[in-house]
Amino acid sequence: MLISKTPPPPYYAVIFTSQRTEGDNGYRETADKMVCLAEKQAGFLGAESVREANGLGITISYWDSLESIKEFKELAAHKEAQKNARDTWYSTFGLRVCKVEKEIIM
Repeated sequence: MLISKTPPPPYYAVIFTSQRTEGDNGYRETADKMVCLAEKQAGFLGAESVREANGLGITISYWDSLESIKEFKELAAHKEAQKNARDTWYSTFGLRVCKVEKEIIM
């Protein structure tokens, strides 16, 4: 995945940090679907994601507004993915929403 091309700030970043459990259990397919779903949402600006061999991962999605983030969060398919995340895919996870006020990309 490449560095997202975002517009000039301000915009918002949703930082999702997670520790995966053992086994796929449908994770990869759903993760790919969530990226495709996000790409179709108004206000989506891009995403970046990395995961270490030990299962620790960070995904950052970029949005034009808090409303866009909220609308994505409330989608039925995303709610189902959230349930599976809590029940099956992650031993722990955290979410942070930040306002990006400055960026330097070289």
